Formats: sequence, structure tokens, C-alpha cells
Amino acid sequence: MNRIFLASLGVAMAVLTGCDNANQSTTTTNTDTVLVKVVPATLPDTAAFRDTTSAQPTALYILKNGHAQAAVTNYGARLVSLIVPDKTGNPTDVVVGYDNINSYLHRPDTYFGAIVGRYGNRIAKGHFKLDGKEYTLPTNDGPNTLHGGTKGFDAGIWTGKQLSDRSVQLYYLSTDGEMGFPGNLQVKVTYTLTDSNTLRIDYEATTDKATVLNITNHSYFNLNGQGSGTINNHLLMINADGFTPVDSTLIPTGKIEPVAGTPFDFRTQTAIGARINDNNQQLKYGHGYDHNFVLNKSKDSLAIAAVAQGDKSGIVLMVRTDQPGVQFYGGNFMKGTNPIKFGKKDDYRSAFCLETQHYPDSPNEPSFPSTELKPGQTFRSTTTFSFSTK
Repeated sequence: MNRIFLASLGVAMAVLTGCDNANQSTTTTNTDTVLVKVVPATLPDTAAFRDTTSAQPTALYILKNGHAQAAVTNYGARLVSLIVPDKTGNPTDVVVGYDNINSYLHRPDTYFGAIVGRYGNRIAKGHFKLDGKEYTLPTNDGPNTLHGGTKGFDAGIWTGKQLSDRSVQLYYLSTDGEMGFPGNLQVKVTYTLTDSNTLRIDYEATTDKATVLNITNHSYFNLNGQGSGTINNHLLMINADGFTPVDSTLIPTGKIEPVAGTPFDFRTQTAIGARINDNNQQLKYGHGYDHNFVLNKSKDSLAIAAVAQGDKSGIVLMVRTDQPGVQFYGGNFMKGTNPIKFGKKDDYRSAFCLETQHYPDSPNEPSFPSTELKPGQTFRSTTTFSFSTK
């Protein structure tokens, strides 16, 4: 493991202690001139997520341990809320989302908290070949297919099963030909909230025909609390010596280039916005950061992909994964037009994503790690989001 990376890990894991005021309605602090009232975050009302107008009803599943809480809906298998203590013990919802199912149903293009697939990220021009046959997908991102097409996993109603007060399992059948992809794909996703304030996501899938698969979670994070303002002052470390540069439509060129000497070098902790306005063609193409980072190889089954820290809250997020890449997206296309939880708006660059994944457009790039899944094989993958304070 390189020394630059080791030096940056000192921020990572001061283990969270109890949250004594988790059930208080308000916390008040005095300053010299202003009385500041801090309102601890609360989970959405489960009744607001019950919708019976579809063929399958929607629901909200609650996960809790002694210090943290999470909420997951079976619409798109989405993470709706994730509440953890900040450095003062104040419960803080660090995930962007809505407080009712109707907002999700009528604004699916935001992908807030969703499981995306069958192929997360982009496939060039909506085409790929597999075993000599060409498949055509609907395009929904300029000339390209994004996150599985016009109706990907994020827009499906999954079958949910609460396993315990800390775990929920969700199932989805993506039928042969859905969005142009081959094979009946059986998908299972399990969310588990551990005692150490880690949200673990386990993925499993099988198919009856050869297909391609790139599944990930598309949560938007603000470690100061969702809707609390810019994330440009958050500190970020990404454990990657290389990234995949893109063309003007955000499709990888097929090359892997070093991050050294570029605005993409997050090997040591750097403020997200420190170089966002640099004169760099890749930043211009992405309107900021919207790029896949090639994670450094590790002997650990779950390697550290990234570490982020809220500049105000002191909340630290560590992401681990067994996937080869992570898409870092800096909220460049957020417009403040969606009413998110607690009466907030999804303002420009007020959240970021760290989507663990295979590389974009891998089915069309033979040099990239394969995303093919064959009959008789079982795809399994795990990503964890661990929270502490500093």
C-alpha cells in the first residue's frame, strides 16, 4: 500500500460512541450573538411510503442499532435515510432523499439512494456485443444508455423482506429483454446496519442467459446533513493512482491515465472543490467530477475505496468494496428543483456520490475488467459505508 495513501488514513476511524441525545427533539447552543437551535434528524413516516396503486405495494423498512438508523424503500431498493451522530452527538441524516413515495415515483431521474442496473453508469450509443450478438438498449443520456436505460432497477418495485431490526433483503426479477438486456436475471440485495455504524450492502445475481451486469448503489451524501449546503469543503481521499478519462459524452476513451499532477489526484485528503475550477478538459466534459477511478489493488477482500469527512459535522465516511472502480460524482447536475427531506432543496453540488462499480462501458472495452455473467455463475459483491467522527 503506498505511503501517500497510508498518510491519509489517520482521519478515518475514530470509533463512534453512544449518542445520548438521539431521542431529544432539539438541542440548543449559545453563541456570542445568536441562539442556534439544532434539530436532530428523524426518519420519514412509514405511512408516507405506502402506495397500493401499483401492481405491488410500496413500503419503508427501518433499520436501527444503538447509535444509527436507516430507512430503505422497496421502490428501486432505495436508501431513503441514514442517520448517524455528528461530532457533538447530534443525529444527522447524511443521505439525500424524499420523505414520501410520491416524490420518488414522479422524480425517478434523480436516482436518489437507488440500486441501479442492469448496467450502472454508461454504455456507449446504447449498443454492445456479447457472444457475437449485438444488443440495442434505450438511450437516456444523450447518445448513451445510463443506469440501465429508461426504466432500470431504480424504477422497479422490489419484493422486500425484513430479516431483523438491522437487516432487510430485497428481490427483483429483471426479465429477458428488459431494457434490451438478455437473460432472466434474479437479483438479491441485502442492507445490514451493523453495531459499528456500518451500512453493508450485499449483492447477488444469477441469470439463465449470458448477460452483462454492473450493479451499484446511487446514494447522494452530504456529511454535514442532507440539504445543508455545498460539499466542496468536504475532505476526500480516493485510493486510486489512475482514472478512466472520458469523451465529451462521458464515455471512457479506453485509456487509464495517472491521477498524479491532475485535479483527479485525491490520494491524500483534499477539499472536493479545491481544484474544481481548474482549466482541465476532463472537468469541462463532466461539468466537474463525474469520473471513474481505478482503485488500487489490495489483498483485502474489501479494500478501502474512499474516505470523506464533513467539514462542519466531523462525520467521517469510509467506503470499502470488492469492485475495481468507484465513480465519484460531485453533484454537478443538481439544480435545487427537488423538495428533499426536512423542507430542503437539492441545491447545486450539495451532495456527492461514491458509486462502487466496474468501469463504465466495459462491454465495449475489451481491456477493461469483464462484466459478463453466465448461466451457472453467481455474481456476489459487497460494499460497506462506515461512519465515525473526528
